[in-house]
Amino acid sequence: MSGLNLIDRLLDGVVVEWRHLGSLAEIYGGLTGKNKADFDGGNAKYVSYKNIFANINVDFSSLESVKVSSSENQHMVKYGDVLFTGSSEIAAEAGLSSAVTTQFEESVFLNSFSFGVRFNEGIPISPEFSKYLFRTSLMRSEIAKTASGVTRFNVSKERFRKILIPLICPDNPKKSLEIQAEIVRILDAFTELTTELTTELTTRKKQYKHYRDQLLSFEDEAVEWKVLSALTIIKTGQSVNKQMIAADPGEYAVINSGREPLGYINAWNTDDDPIGITSRGAGVGSITWRDGKYFRGNLNYSVTIKNKQELDTRYLYHVLQKMQIEIQALCTFDGIPALNAGNLKELEVPVPPLAVQERIAGILDKFDALTNSLTEGLPREIELRQKQYEHYRDLLLSFPKPQEVMA
Repeated sequence: MSGLNLIDRLLDGVVVEWRHLGSLAEIYGGLTGKNKADFDGGNAKYVSYKNIFANINVDFSSLESVKVSSSENQHMVKYGDVLFTGSSEIAAEAGLSSAVTTQFEESVFLNSFSFGVRFNEGIPISPEFSKYLFRTSLMRSEIAKTASGVTRFNVSKERFRKILIPLICPDNPKKSLEIQAEIVRILDAFTELTTELTTELTTRKKQYKHYRDQLLSFEDEAVEWKVLSALTIIKTGQSVNKQMIAADPGEYAVINSGREPLGYINAWNTDDDPIGITSRGAGVGSITWRDGKYFRGNLNYSVTIKNKQELDTRYLYHVLQKMQIEIQALCTFDGIPALNAGNLKELEVPVPPLAVQERIAGILDKFDALTNSLTEGLPREIELRQKQYEHYRDLLLSFPKPQEVMA
C-alpha cells in the first residue's frame, strides 16, 4: 500500500486542523545565570544541546550534571515536552527537536542554548507522535524560516510561535490519539530496524578491530620493521577551502581534514594514490582512503608506496589504522592540533613477505567492506533504511492543509 493510501485509511475522513503553535503551547527557556563552575560535579541533571541535536527523543541515559540550588527559579523539563536547540551555525539545523517520551521522577533541567515547548492541557498530541512530527521535512523547513543570523543562526521565539501545527480530530481526543499511535507504531518499526542494523555495525566494527589486531601483531623476529620514509613518499596536498569549492563545484571529492569529503570540486590532483593522513585540525592523525581521482587538500598527507612489490597498499592502510594511537602520540596539541611530517616519516611499521601482506589484507578487507563501505555492507543498508524511514515519515505526517488557518 502506498503512503498516500495509507494516510487516507488512517485518517478515515476525520478533520485535521492547522493552528499556530503559540495558541497550543507555552514556550520556556533553558538554564539561566550559570557559569562554567556550575557544570562541574553538579547536584542536578540537565538535557544538553548535543542530546537534543542527536536524538528524536531525549536520551535519559546521557543526561549531564549541573549545580542548581532550591532557591533558584529554573524551568524544569516534564514528560510530554518537546525540546529544541535554540541556534546553529546554519539555519537548516537551527531548532532541531527532541521529545520527552520518558516518564521520570527527578528534577531535570534544560541547556541554556535550548528551549522547551509544553502543550496546553487537553491538546491531543502525544510525545511519541511529537518526536516524529517536528523532524519531518515540512516542519523542519518551517522551523528553519524562524532562524536568522550571519555567523550563527538563532530561532526567533516570536516567529516560532506562528508556525502551524496539525491537530488530528481535535474534537475527539481519543480518536486523535488512536490515529497518532498507529502512525507511531509504523514509524517505530522503521527506526527499530535501523537501530538493529546500527547495533550489528557496532558489533562488526569490534570484530574487525579484534581480527586486525590479531593479524597485525607480529613477533619481532618474524617480521622486519621499517620506517615509513624507507617505504613511502609523504607529501602535503594543495591548498583548498570552501570558497574555492563553491566557486568551482564538480564531481571530485576534496579530502582534507578528516575522513569525510570537505565538498566536491571540478578539479583533481590525485589518482590511484588512496592513502592519506590528516595533518592538522580536529581530525589530526585520521587515516583516509579514497579510490580513483580526487583532490587532496593541504591538511592531508599523501602516503605513496615506493615499491608495490615490497609493500601492499591495502596492507599498509590496515597497519596505519591499527597504529592510530602511535600516530596520534606524534601529534602536538598546543593551539591547532598538528602532525609533523618529519615525525611521521620515522614511524616504524611491520613488513612481512608480500604474500603474507596480501593474505592479511584480503581477510581484513572483507570486514572493512562490511563496516565502512558506502556502496555495500551495513553502512549502505543503514543509509537505505534511513531514507525509507524518512520517506514514510514525511508521507504519514503530510496532512491536508486548508487555505484558512484557525488562530
